[in-house]
Amino acid sequence: MISDKIAGGIIGSPKIPGDKSISHRSIIIPSISNGICKVKNILKSDDVLHTLEAFKDMGVEIIQNKDEIIINGKGLNSLKKPKKDIYLGNSGTSARLLVGLLSAQKFNSTIIGDSSLSKRPMKRITDPLTKMNAIIKTFNGSLPIEIQGRHLASADIDITIPSAQIKSGLLLACINTEGISNITENNVTRDHTEIMLESFGAKIEISKKDNKKYIKIEGKNELKSKNINVPSDLSSSAFFIIATLINKNSKIILKNINNNPTRNGLLIALKKMGAKISILNKRYNNNEEVCDIEVLSSELNGCELEADMAALMIDEYPILSIAASFANSPSIFKGLNELRVKESDRLNLILKNLLNCGVECKIIDDSLYINPKKNYEIINNNIRTDFDHRIAMSFCVMGSKIGPLNILEAGSINTSFPTFKKEFNEVGGKIY
Repeated sequence: MISDKIAGGIIGSPKIPGDKSISHRSIIIPSISNGICKVKNILKSDDVLHTLEAFKDMGVEIIQNKDEIIINGKGLNSLKKPKKDIYLGNSGTSARLLVGLLSAQKFNSTIIGDSSLSKRPMKRITDPLTKMNAIIKTFNGSLPIEIQGRHLASADIDITIPSAQIKSGLLLACINTEGISNITENNVTRDHTEIMLESFGAKIEISKKDNKKYIKIEGKNELKSKNINVPSDLSSSAFFIIATLINKNSKIILKNINNNPTRNGLLIALKKMGAKISILNKRYNNNEEVCDIEVLSSELNGCELEADMAALMIDEYPILSIAASFANSPSIFKGLNELRVKESDRLNLILKNLLNCGVECKIIDDSLYINPKKNYEIINNNIRTDFDHRIAMSFCVMGSKIGPLNILEAGSINTSFPTFKKEFNEVGGKIY
């Protein structure tokens, strides 16, 4: 796929798909609840569809209509042993959440994935689950994972890695475990699982102190379904926001965007850089904060982001690095070690691809340094993505400013944003 410089600005109101994190949970949690749940605006990407197929394979009745899916949940212990291994493609969210959920079921199961997912670290979720007496076998710490479903024991667990996937996998084990479990989270991470569980009637108590989060959850209480309207994804919006900021004569309005305070680090960082971004019409939907966003072309300044920002926006650093490349001064982004264990080694790919675009940048430890210039001469226009959707979309945005860039393995974009090319071109982009 080629991304080329645009003739005019980025102008319009692109349709952003449903939030990926919430879409996964909008299948998982209703599937183990009692009652019928109608889910609107769910993201129909490869990753989410793998989650959906997994629960259909475990006996959940799921009807897919054009505008919604309908899930007929039968309770915590209603899942059935799948007839085959559970294939989750490239979805790390699905894998880590389902490991927790399936460890407390009454049947054995095996989770597999594609070559990329099979390289990602899974002991970060399997190790804390063993404190609940889970029996899980990994392949050198990765997929395939064999899970022996059994009654687990409640436990007190301290999470040191900043990961909503670990926390969510543990919560999904705890809700089907007798007694009270206590989870301590040492870093703020996205809280969609807690929000949805509480909305569905889970007995969960949350408190915060000194940047730590304490979650108390009582298991074996049946959940009751309610309908869900999935807000649009801020992470997917990020590509349009930054394309607008860096291209002259641009203006976009984004509708119904998730503005969860554990996810909006990108907006905080961009405002620190001087971006002209207005948050409009704040409201709540299924206990999630949503808003509309207006973005205008802007002269950006560089900024220094400390490691604690990574928990609020780890997925957005690839596209933020593009914004920093067109700022008026240098930027430093610290504490990016988690970027090394995503769908790819994102930190290394950001560096290599920026260098190929002529950007002066370097990595010291886990910090990324970007020293922007007024004009760039492309050294190598082949953008290596290693099948990582966020790298691919980020450098599509880069191409809109300095292209043409040849985005390799661009099909990976379907894992999170199947309509990205169409929506980007409709607001003025040039992808072909």
